[in-house]
Amino acid sequence: MPWELSLSLDPAGSQPIFLQIARALSDDIRRGRLRAGAELPGSRALARSLSVHRNTVLAAYRELAAEGWIVASAARGTFVSAELPAPPPRRFAPRAAARAEVPARLGFDLGAASLREIVLPAPGVLRMTGGLPDMRLVPTAALARAYRRALRAAPERLLDYGDPRGHPRLRTALAAMLSAVRGLAAGPESLLVTRGSQMALDLVARALIAPGDAVAVESYGYRPAWEALRLAGARLLPVPVDAAGVSVDALAELADRERLRAVYVTPHHQYPTTAVLAPGRRIALLELCRSRRIAVIEDDYDHEFHYDGRPVLPLASADTAGVVVYIGTLSKILAPGLRIGFVVAPEPLIERLALHRTFVDRQGDHVVERAVAELLEDGEVQRHAQRARRIYKARRDALVEELRAHLGGALDFRAPAGGMALWAKVDARIDVDGWAERSLARKVAFSAGRRFAFDGKKRPFVRLGFAALDEREIHEAVERMAGAVE
Repeated sequence: MPWELSLSLDPAGSQPIFLQIARALSDDIRRGRLRAGAELPGSRALARSLSVHRNTVLAAYRELAAEGWIVASAARGTFVSAELPAPPPRRFAPRAAARAEVPARLGFDLGAASLREIVLPAPGVLRMTGGLPDMRLVPTAALARAYRRALRAAPERLLDYGDPRGHPRLRTALAAMLSAVRGLAAGPESLLVTRGSQMALDLVARALIAPGDAVAVESYGYRPAWEALRLAGARLLPVPVDAAGVSVDALAELADRERLRAVYVTPHHQYPTTAVLAPGRRIALLELCRSRRIAVIEDDYDHEFHYDGRPVLPLASADTAGVVVYIGTLSKILAPGLRIGFVVAPEPLIERLALHRTFVDRQGDHVVERAVAELLEDGEVQRHAQRARRIYKARRDALVEELRAHLGGALDFRAPAGGMALWAKVDARIDVDGWAERSLARKVAFSAGRRFAFDGKKRPFVRLGFAALDEREIHEAVERMAGAVE
């Protein structure tokens, strides 16, 4: 037992200390704190941690051994008995104390919530859900070297409390990347690093929204973002989406009826449809929000992965009025587990976000942030993104070919110009949700349209992620999907 064992004793109590120790240990065994076969501290170690004489502990152990709670061996030590007494020889504690786990019921009111449980597919399932990157491509060796160098460089600073906006070196490296690749004229003072884009969304929602504020969202969209907005008190209002992205005309009509605080959009590759916001709509959206003083929360979650034509720059690159709050992430470029997201916004909002961050998370992992900064400075991230883009484009093409070969009569789709997933309309004769369930039984997981619909109702669409699977796995996944069609 590497930790000292803590017990509650009352030196002024009527019961002898050795019996208090014995009763405390037997109670802990009954309620599962000490498991059958667990090793107990030696008598000297326990006496030292409890500030009692060793003979007191030995007396307690003799009492427990006599009752059958523990077994002692001169060669091996003292252990909780594998065959515990039943029923207990004495009732030292109330009946509830005999539980072997945290109570299943709450002793207070939790209140209503609309949150949905996150269910991860079982091991062995080919995952076409979401837009996941392939973890097998991550430059882990380079990352490990950068991490070791970061720890050796200045551990006393990196492991101490630091700037809640993120490590200065990473903020500077991200600002350089955003300026070169995404057209954002942002300096490190306009940037805050977060633990992934979901934290960025949560902080922005906390900083911008008061309970009851109206926020427009795309009618097909990213439910975790909606929930972050709802948790901040937002009243969400859906706006239609078509092949040219979110309808700005419908948004303008909504703004005539409602005082909108913000609009949340995914203009580069609309989530989940992958539609790119048309140029005319981009201009109209920025002008509408400038004239109505509506905040634009732009979620640019997979900017690097555009395969056909020139990449479209973010709305934030054309924002001269200070209405866009830009959210990005390195989860798709590198790995979700690194938890690197960021917000770019005018400095007054960055200061507010940093203040909120100190109350929620205090700061990020500055060792990881410094290591990732080094990878950005050395060009490692850029090289990895270029390599991944080539691989993901080939996988997109492989998925398109497989779907047309095996499910051409069931799905209607266009190859996405970018992103990490494909959006397809399902033949009306197919029950989409039933198909997804049958496919999961065949160990392939994909998302039905209902998951992305604002009203949660059934929709004749599926979203198929391709980046995380190689060509062989894509072939196998589509064959399993085809076998599950009725």
